[in-house]
Amino acid sequence: MNKNNEKIVVRFAPSPTGVVHLGTARTALFNFLFSKKNNGKYILRIEDTDKDRSKKEFEDNILETLSWLGLDFDELYYQSKRVDIYKNYIQQLITRNLAYISQEGISGSGDNIEKRDEVIRFRNPNKIVMFKDELRGNIQFDTTDLGDFVIAKSFEEPLYNFAVVVDDYEMGVTHIIRGEDHIPNTPRQILIQEAIGARLPIYIHLPLILGRDRSKLSKRDGALPVLEYRNAGYLPSTIVNYLAFLGWNPGNDKEVLTQEQLIEFFGIEGLQKSPAVFNEEKIDWLNRKHMALLSDDDFGKGVLSFLPKEVWGRYTKLSKRLLPFIRERISKFGDIRDRYDDEWVYFFERPEYLIDNLIYPPNIKKGESVGIIQKHLSFILDALSSIEENEFDIERIKGLVWNYATENDRGTVLWPMRFALSGKEKSLDPFSIAAILGKKETLERISIAIKKFSYSSV
Repeated sequence: MNKNNEKIVVRFAPSPTGVVHLGTARTALFNFLFSKKNNGKYILRIEDTDKDRSKKEFEDNILETLSWLGLDFDELYYQSKRVDIYKNYIQQLITRNLAYISQEGISGSGDNIEKRDEVIRFRNPNKIVMFKDELRGNIQFDTTDLGDFVIAKSFEEPLYNFAVVVDDYEMGVTHIIRGEDHIPNTPRQILIQEAIGARLPIYIHLPLILGRDRSKLSKRDGALPVLEYRNAGYLPSTIVNYLAFLGWNPGNDKEVLTQEQLIEFFGIEGLQKSPAVFNEEKIDWLNRKHMALLSDDDFGKGVLSFLPKEVWGRYTKLSKRLLPFIRERISKFGDIRDRYDDEWVYFFERPEYLIDNLIYPPNIKKGESVGIIQKHLSFILDALSSIEENEFDIERIKGLVWNYATENDRGTVLWPMRFALSGKEKSLDPFSIAAILGKKETLERISIAIKKFSYSSV
C-alpha cells in the first residue's frame, strides 16, 4: 500500500461542532493504529473554519477524549489559523482560470439594491473521475452533475472540500482513513487535487456503525459520547479495544487486546466492508476483562475515585480485604457509585435499624422470643472474640459459627448476625462481611445489636 517506502502520514480531522461519539473516536483510533504500526505520523487537525458552529467547548472535548483514550498525536493544526494559505491557493486558481468569483444575485432592498453576494466557484472540467478505495475497490463518478461547485464564501472563508485538500497536500498526508459518509465528497476533492497539483492519496472509507436493529447508531442503542464512558467508570483500554473490533479483526481468536497489541496486529487487510453492529453488553464484558488486568493498586485507585470522599479514610483501612469482593461483583467502576447504598454503604457506615429487623422474617408470625435472638448474638460475640486479630478470616469465622447455626436453625442464627453487620435484607453473607470489617468493628456492631434488647420493651 506504500510502494515508495515513504513515511506514512495520516490525519484525524474533526470539526468542533459537537462532542466526540463512538464513530468519530473509531476513525481517530484506526488512523492512530495505522500510523503507529507503520512508524508514521499522526496529525490532529481541528477543522474550525465554520465560525458559527465551532465552539471552544467542543474543541476541548476532542482534545480531552484523545488524551483519555491514549491516542497521542504528533502534530496539531487549526484550520482557522491557516486562512492565508487557503487564500493563496484560491488566488492561484483564479489566476489560472480554474476558479472564478461568482455573483450569486442581488440581495437587499431600497438603497442597498446594488449590493451583490459573491462566492468563489471551481470551474468544473465535467469529467469522469475514478479512485481506488482499499476496502471497496475502484469507485467512479461523473462530475458533470456537480456543476461549478463553491469552494469558498470569500477569500477568507474556504469551504470544507477546498480546505481539506489544501491541508492534506501541504501536510503530506499519504492515507485518508475516514467514514464512508465522506465518499460523496471525494470526487470534488479529486478535482481540486488535480487543479493544485496534489497527488492522489490512498483512500480507506470505513463502514458505518449501526444499532442492533441495523439502523443508524443512536443513544437508544446504549451508545454514549466517549467521555460519558469515562464518567460511567469504564477503562480507556476497554473503549479502545471495543472500538478496534467495530469493523476490524486481528485475524486470530484474541478478543482482549491492549493498545500495544492492537498496534502489533493492526493492518488494513483486517478491515471489514460490512457495517459493524454496536453491542453494549460486549463493552461490559470487555471492561471486566480489562479490569482483571489491573494491579491491585490501580484497581484500588479506580474504586476510590467512585466512592464518596467522606469514606476515603475508612476505605484505606478496609481496601485490602474489600477489594477482592468488589472485583468479583462489578463490571465498571461506576457500579461502585450506582450501587453504593445497596451493596457497599455498610462497610463504611454503621447501619441503623429497628430491633424487629433482627428477627428472621419466617419467624415473625411465630412470635419468636427476642431472648432467643439475644442468645444467638451473644454466642456469636463470644465465639468471634476468641479469634486473634490476624486470624480473623472467613474460614475461621464460619468454622466457629456454622455448626451452632445448623443446630439452632441457620436462618434464625445467621439472619440477625448479618443484619447487625449490614442493616440490609440483602447483602454479602455474614462471614464475608465480618472478615472485611475486621474483628474490632464486627464485635462492636454485634454488641450494639445485643444492647438494643436492653432498651426494648418488645
